[in-house]
Amino acid sequence: MSSSATRTRARTGVPAPPAGSPAPRTFAARAAARAAGGVVRVFLVLAGLFWLLPTIGLLLSSLRSPSDIAASGWWQVFTAPAQLTTENYSRLLANDTITDSLLSTVLITVPSTLLVLLLGSFAGYAFAWLEFPGRDWWFLGVVALLVVPVQVALVPVSKLFGAVGLFETTLGVVLFHTAFGLPFAIFLLRNFFAEIPRELLEAARLDGAGEVRLFTRVVLPLGGPAIASLGIFQFLWVWNDMLIALIFADSQSPPITVALQQQVRQFGNNVDVLAPGAFVSMVVPLVVFFAFQRQFATGVMAGAVK
Repeated sequence: MSSSATRTRARTGVPAPPAGSPAPRTFAARAAARAAGGVVRVFLVLAGLFWLLPTIGLLLSSLRSPSDIAASGWWQVFTAPAQLTTENYSRLLANDTITDSLLSTVLITVPSTLLVLLLGSFAGYAFAWLEFPGRDWWFLGVVALLVVPVQVALVPVSKLFGAVGLFETTLGVVLFHTAFGLPFAIFLLRNFFAEIPRELLEAARLDGAGEVRLFTRVVLPLGGPAIASLGIFQFLWVWNDMLIALIFADSQSPPITVALQQQVRQFGNNVDVLAPGAFVSMVVPLVVFFAFQRQFATGVMAGAVK
C-alpha cells in the first residue's frame, strides 16, 4: 500500500486491511462482473427458451383447427389468439386407438420400470456387499452386457417369444425392456451402494440386523437418489421406445409411439389428432422428470461429492 493511502486512512480513522488480503475491487470492476453475470443469465434463459421452442410449437399446434394449421404456422396465434381451441383434444379422447395406446404404454412402462428397480437393487447390493464365488467375474459379465446392442437380440428373442407364446403380448415387451435395462441398473446401483461406509453396515449388523433388514432399512434409504435417477432413465427409455414396441407389442393395442406412427401412415395429414397425441405422449415423461428432478440431481451429483 502506498504511503499516501496510509496517511489518508490514518486521518479518516479507517483501519488498514490485513496484510496479504486482496485489494478491494473498484466500482468499474464490480460493475463489469455484474454485467457479465447478467449476460450469462440472459444467455441461459434464451438457450432454455430456444430448447423449448419445439414443445411450445407442438402445444400451440395442438390447440389450432386443421384449417388454421394448413393455412399458417403456429406462431400466428400470437396475432390471432381466437384460433386456440380444445376441439382437437376432444377428438383425441374420442379416438379409441389413441386412448387404448396410452393405456398400453402405461401397462408396459410402469412394470418395466419397477422390475428394473427391484431386481437391480437386489443385484447391486449383492455385488457390492455379499461374498459369493465368482462375484467379480459375474459383475464383469454384467458390465460386458452394457455394450450389447438391442438390435442383436431382436431375431433370437422373436423366435423365443414365438415358441413360448409371448410374441405380441404386453408381458413379452415388459420382459424385453427389463432384461435390457438390468445391466445398466446393476452397474449403477452396485457402484453407488459400494460407496456406503462399511462401518455403518457393520454397526447395523452388531445391532442384530440381518441382510434383509440391512438392505431395506439402511441401504435402500441411502440409495434413494440413485434409485430415483435410474427410475427416471428407465421410464423415459421405455415410454419413448418405438423399435421394441413395433416388433413385440400387440398390433391391436400398440403403445402410443406405434399408434401415432400408424396414424401418420393411414391418414397422412391428420394433424388434429397427431399434434395433441404427440403432446400428451411427451407431457407424461416431463411430469415424471420434474416430479423427481431433485432426486435425479442428487443421484447424478452423488459420485462427484464423495
